[in-house]
Amino acid sequence: MFTKILIANRGEIACRVIKTAKKMGIATVAVYSDADRDARHVELADEAVHIGPAPSRESYLVADKIIDAAKKTGAQAIHPGYGFLSENEAFARRVEDEGIVFIGPKHHSIAAMGDKIASKKLALKAKVNTIPGYNDVIESADQAVKIAKDIGYPVMIKASAGGGGKGLRVAFNDKEAFDGFTSCRNEAKASFGDDRVFIEKFVESPRHIEIQVLGDAHDNVVYLNERECSIQRRHQKVIEEAPSPFISDATRTAMGEQAVALAKAVKYQSAGTVEFVVGKDQSFYFLEMNTRLQVEHPVTECITGLDLVELMIRVAAGEHLPFAQKDVRRDGWAIECRINAEDPVRNFLPSTGRLVRYAPPPATMEAAAPMPAGGGVRVDTGVYEGGEIPMFYDSMIAKLIVHGRDRGDAIARMREALNAFVIRGVSSNITFQSALLAQPKFATGDFNTGFIAEQFGKGFRPADVPHDDPLFLVAMAAFVRRKARERSAGISGQLAGHGVKHVPNLVVVVLGSDGGQEHHAVRVDAFDAASGKADVVIGERHFAIQSDTKLGEIRVTGTCNGKPFTAQIERGGVKNPLAIRVAHNGQQIETLVLLPRAAELLKLMPHKAPPDLSKFLLSPMPGLLVDVAVQPGQKVMAGERLAVIEAMKMENILTASQDGEVKEVLARRGESLAVDQPIIAFA
Repeated sequence: MFTKILIANRGEIACRVIKTAKKMGIATVAVYSDADRDARHVELADEAVHIGPAPSRESYLVADKIIDAAKKTGAQAIHPGYGFLSENEAFARRVEDEGIVFIGPKHHSIAAMGDKIASKKLALKAKVNTIPGYNDVIESADQAVKIAKDIGYPVMIKASAGGGGKGLRVAFNDKEAFDGFTSCRNEAKASFGDDRVFIEKFVESPRHIEIQVLGDAHDNVVYLNERECSIQRRHQKVIEEAPSPFISDATRTAMGEQAVALAKAVKYQSAGTVEFVVGKDQSFYFLEMNTRLQVEHPVTECITGLDLVELMIRVAAGEHLPFAQKDVRRDGWAIECRINAEDPVRNFLPSTGRLVRYAPPPATMEAAAPMPAGGGVRVDTGVYEGGEIPMFYDSMIAKLIVHGRDRGDAIARMREALNAFVIRGVSSNITFQSALLAQPKFATGDFNTGFIAEQFGKGFRPADVPHDDPLFLVAMAAFVRRKARERSAGISGQLAGHGVKHVPNLVVVVLGSDGGQEHHAVRVDAFDAASGKADVVIGERHFAIQSDTKLGEIRVTGTCNGKPFTAQIERGGVKNPLAIRVAHNGQQIETLVLLPRAAELLKLMPHKAPPDLSKFLLSPMPGLLVDVAVQPGQKVMAGERLAVIEAMKMENILTASQDGEVKEVLARRGESLAVDQPIIAFA
């Protein structure tokens, strides 16, 4: 067994590998760029080596620097994690040639299966079901259009070396095929150093289901059941679960056996994933093989009780798989939500900056430890409170994983865990995840890869999230305000007869985004400061609330009418600095809790409308201005390309929302932009 390994990655996956290595008694070496000097994975590792500037092409993607770090520190093996160089055949070969063990498949397997064009040809030879498409290299956008028309729209344009949603577009017509090919090539070259692109038929209403495989150097290959990965946005997985709520045992077995056959055909050693698109009739077709550890591997670990990172390390050290196919378990249900630094309200654009507050829900499961009986909560992360979310890498903050007795139990656990996840300083997709879990079709398992586009086709607004009981949020605002008044009453130095008085009758004013107000008459009875209890009455509804959470804590726990809850409550809102914000199950309200007379006077206050910014193109995110496609005096049409911003390895094209004329270009190519910074002014 190895005594020291180097992790050629960053963020949560580097921390994840370090945890297992420590459990096995193996010393670890981290590598880091300028942007990651104070990162969590650097702190957790036994040693750390600086490998260059922040851009990944100058640090994490430079094979020479990674190998040199391994040699200098005496690391016997390199674990690549996922992304970066994990599926780079040349890197794996270099590592092997240098006498260092690559904790992953052999370079010939990566060459055969990591390349999506080659893997499809091999799949055909192995008699694995494949989707119709053009699997040779496409040289130009015009050729891409011709091929797409021959296959028949819609088609999927995908980078050969792609992954993680990078370098992928769906085209429904010639223009989308032409533009999609160009964008895919650009993203693929920037992210993977390989601009080859292929095209295949896009199966409408599909489900994305993948099989986890594991092989050793002694011709043993097993499959570890499946993962349901159909909840996707822009082809990026958002929620994953295991097992799938859709496929039958017969389909599971057939898919597993095909995945194993494919892995054996290339003498696959290590953990890998064979991805399939599955139709309504449970017919399935091979998509690709990811020759690495997947982001969503924790859900497989939960239901099987296996540590995939440990098994990868042991296989790389030459050990046999310690079990056979018949020994693979499938216990309970696991769900993973990817918590990303992105703003759902701004069309999920990246959000970078400092994590002013970061408090994940209490974890009851560890990544490198046995799963507890009855399930629990696990958080895989590479960040900490006060740390930075840099613009140079992907937007993941953490992976939130729950394990339950069954699917219903797992969904309930995940909703509570999301309620307890506190992130401030950057935007996150937590409210969106809550909205997905609240959808009836998700609860019944009736979805496909178009689920998010169908449910949120016009974009996402937190106000659209349904809540089981909206008055609960109102009651919590009144309850917290009453607790604050109790503390104020204890302040010394108040003149007799002029101290803070407790008035049971209050009005909770819910503030609307357009200046509207929703008034709720509320009475707070039987308040007991010692026990943190009160009876909040709204109309004929009674909310018996008990919570001993201290004032000032964002995460509030307790019971309401005997049922436990977790909510987030804090003072200070966007619309009013004196407001009380209450968030629960994806819904958030901003309130003012006032005496009845004050509420009457509030109705008379004029609403100050926000400034008209319709004459400007504003940067929707922090990022690098890669291109400005217009000039002063130029007339533009609605939908016309205006500028391109690069952030977190993704190209974001900004287009005109209406016809107009460019008055002035306010930002230059190569400039680093802040959120809402003007780029173009219109006449």
